[in-house]
Amino acid sequence: MPTFPIYLDNNATTRTDPRVVDAMLPYFSEIYGNAASQSHSFGWAAAEAVSTARTQVAALIGADPREIVWTSGATESNNLAIKGVLDAFPSAESHFITAVTEHQAVLDSARHLERSGRCVTYLGVDTNGQISLSDLVAAFKPETVLVSLMMGNNEIGTLQPVAEIGALCRERGVLFHSDATQCIGKMPVSLETLPIDLMSLTAHKMHGPKGVGALYVRRRAPRVRLSAQMDGGGHERGMRSGTLNVSGIVGFGKAAQISQEELVEEQAKLIFLRDRLINGLLGSVEGTRLNGHPTERLPNNANIAFEGLEADALIASLPEVALSTGSACSSEAIGPSHVLSAIGLGKLANSSVRFGVSRYTTEEEVDWVVGKVGEIVSRLRRLK
Repeated sequence: MPTFPIYLDNNATTRTDPRVVDAMLPYFSEIYGNAASQSHSFGWAAAEAVSTARTQVAALIGADPREIVWTSGATESNNLAIKGVLDAFPSAESHFITAVTEHQAVLDSARHLERSGRCVTYLGVDTNGQISLSDLVAAFKPETVLVSLMMGNNEIGTLQPVAEIGALCRERGVLFHSDATQCIGKMPVSLETLPIDLMSLTAHKMHGPKGVGALYVRRRAPRVRLSAQMDGGGHERGMRSGTLNVSGIVGFGKAAQISQEELVEEQAKLIFLRDRLINGLLGSVEGTRLNGHPTERLPNNANIAFEGLEADALIASLPEVALSTGSACSSEAIGPSHVLSAIGLGKLANSSVRFGVSRYTTEEEVDWVVGKVGEIVSRLRRLK
């Protein structure tokens, strides 16, 4: 028997790696200086730690350390990227393109732009959750300045063709932002080859601490201009003011270093466990279907629809396992997920459960969950 409870909500957050915690601890009680204090050794030590972490995060994604801007998380990174670019273009006619399945931080930023008089185009997706490249081409206008499309969907796991999207943007001189929060640390991402100009990431989705994230901002070919969204002391080269979360940044750096060193093995493990879970559920539980793209998907995500059941009833009947029906960032929303609705699930949107594995998930846990879910689904269907 596995140890309970079993955690399978790793697309919401991940357990902080003990090695990350160990790296962070001295920066709470021993090396506690402000990284902006440059008149004493406490500040120098903190600044050196921040610089090391910046190099570690940059190395994981194939970037220059000077292209990493620290934030409080991916939500702030998305806001800074979208509003920052659009504010840097003074024309009220500037145009922004995104998709209906984006994270709420992107969609709410888009609505903010609309309220300020900017033009926004929301691309639809197919039944797998991918945009059409021809739809993107048709959406471009002479006034388009930014496209924001996530790399991997946080609910259904579908990967977007970001290399092709970036190439289309480059051809037209349009900047491309991608929320890669769900991908970093789970699959290779190199900005040395990907034509992405801004990219959001966060520590807590890759076994780092909560409350710290980063925005990649390209420095050359093209050099991205960004208007700060937080006024203050001009920290982070004027792009994001505020006292740096040194301990969190150190943890982010350590998580990035571990991910880079163990990425090949970890990705293989995640895919193995994900496919074992998917094949087990689809093969043993009648009336199930996989939501999202069958192959172009996150290594750790499985979103399964159970026909004739309410997802909330299934989750409530399985208190031994941490699961969710969708994004933790919109968990209080009433009604079906906007992502599941966008791919045309209809009533099945309320019957879908998200499973997310991690480096700490075991085969034994996956097999137990598959068997237990089958039992509960059969019982709930009989009762209904």
